[in-house]
Amino acid sequence: MEKLIITAALTGAEVTREQQPNLPITPDEIADAAFECAKAGASIVHVHGRYDDGTPTQDKEIYRQIINKVRERCDVIVQVSTGGAVGMTAQERLAPVTLKPEMATLSMGSVNFGNDVFMNHPDDMDIFATTMKDLGVKIEYEVFDTGMITTVNRWLKKGLITAPLHVDFVLGIPGAMAGTPEALMYMRSQLPAEASWTVAGIGAAQLPLATMAIILGGHVRVGFEDNVYYRKGELATSNAQLVERVARISREHDRAVATPDEARKILGMPARS
Repeated sequence: MEKLIITAALTGAEVTREQQPNLPITPDEIADAAFECAKAGASIVHVHGRYDDGTPTQDKEIYRQIINKVRERCDVIVQVSTGGAVGMTAQERLAPVTLKPEMATLSMGSVNFGNDVFMNHPDDMDIFATTMKDLGVKIEYEVFDTGMITTVNRWLKKGLITAPLHVDFVLGIPGAMAGTPEALMYMRSQLPAEASWTVAGIGAAQLPLATMAIILGGHVRVGFEDNVYYRKGELATSNAQLVERVARISREHDRAVATPDEARKILGMPARS
C-alpha cells in the first residue's frame, strides 16, 4: 500500500476564534501552523485567506504572503482554496490560482451548506479547471455529494479534465452527503480508474473516516476547517495535534506517512523547484 498523504486544512472560511481559540488567521499564524503540521506528518496544507479580523478573503496578496511564509518554513505542498466563502464571486475565488501554487481545489458542483447555498455554475467550473491546467496547478476535485462524482466521471470521459485525478470526498456537511462509512464506501466505488482519493470527515466523522481511509488505501484530511475537537467536548490544542493522531494510527497499521516529495510523486506532480 502506498504511503499515506495527510492534508491539514488549517483555517477554512467558517470557523471563528470563539469556536476554536487556537485558529490560525494571519499569514504568520498560518505559516507557523503549517510548519507544526509538517513536523507532525502532513505533506499538504490546505489554506484559506483571512483578514486580521478573521473575515474570509480571497485577496491575492494575502495568499501570496501565506504561500511565501509557508515555503520559508517547510517543504509542504501548499493547496489554495478556490471555494473561498459563501457569497464570493467566481472571479474572487479564482484569484489565488494566478499565483501558480502547486495545488488548488475545485468544487465539482453546487451544494446546500448548512443554511447557505454554495454555488458553482458549470461555466465557472470549466473556467477554473482550464485556468488551473494552463497554469500547471494540480487540481484536487472536491466532491460533497454523489452528483459531483458523476460530474467528475462525465468530464473525464469528455476530455474536459485529464488523469491522473485526485479527488477529495468532503462528507458530513449539513445539506450534502452524510459522514458515514456507507457514504464513503459508495463514493469510493464510483471513482474513475487509477484516481487517488482523500476523505475529509466533518466534525465527529473526521476520526472514523480517517481510520477507514488509512485501511482502504486512501488519504486523509484533518484540521480546524473541518473539526475543532480532539474528542467529544475537548477542543484540539492545534491542527498539528489532529495530524499527529492520524499519523500515529497509520503507523500502527504499518502504513508509513508520506513526505511532501513522496506525496508529489504519488499525485503525479513535478518535484518542487
